[in-house]
Amino acid sequence: MSFTGKVIVITGASDGIGAELARQLAREKPRLVLAARRLDALQAVAAQCAAAGAEAVAVRCDVGVEADCQALAASTVEPFGRIDVLVNSAGVLGRARLEDVSDFGWYQDMMRVNYMGSVWCTRYALGELRKSKGLVAAIPGLAAKIGLPGYTGYSASKFAQSGFFEALRTELAGTGVDVTLVFADVVATKLFSHAYGADGKPAGKVSAHVGGRAMPVEDCASRIVAALRGRRRELLTTPRARILPWLQLLAPGMVQGMLRPAARS
Repeated sequence: MSFTGKVIVITGASDGIGAELARQLAREKPRLVLAARRLDALQAVAAQCAAAGAEAVAVRCDVGVEADCQALAASTVEPFGRIDVLVNSAGVLGRARLEDVSDFGWYQDMMRVNYMGSVWCTRYALGELRKSKGLVAAIPGLAAKIGLPGYTGYSASKFAQSGFFEALRTELAGTGVDVTLVFADVVATKLFSHAYGADGKPAGKVSAHVGGRAMPVEDCASRIVAALRGRRRELLTTPRARILPWLQLLAPGMVQGMLRPAARS
């Protein structure tokens, strides 16, 4: 699959995986529609993509608001007339032991952004994706394969996201629309430092258990680009991401023991 001239929508494109995906895809001169809440950061990424040869448009969009998701699809079709690829990269993170949480508002926020945001964006783009026999992708991450201690709300939102797209893939069988799911291991982005803490406020630091194990965002994005190019059903970005789900089936107690230190860090 060549991305040249393709109309590609990326949510969460102001930073992290979404921004790096946009920069790497820009080399093939697609038409990029970049969406996020922070318009200033988004415009900076769009300028980088334009410098690399892509046509790039920045659209302010909070995927936690249904009307914004609907407007994003309309803002893409109006100038470009089609949608070939939708990448649901927007997401928020929260980390706290359940017993330390008293206000579950941020659990609801995560479900709305991580799950409903991708549902809304996909629904409003789906008509155009069917016309183009396009591709829809999401990045549930490893938290959608293994319930991570300390991330009960986050894992739940990502399991929901993964389940939605698995079901949608079957609904779309025979239409020419493909679904790619990316189960990324820990990636070196600002997501962790921006994560909700037990009190619902940004933690402001990276948890100790992440340590130096995070994959460089450039490496992760290049693997995602390859998966999109091949219209793959699924990408697990590291050996650990490939092994743990199988180990969970064969030896769940062992996996629980491996993950337990993360809950205490």
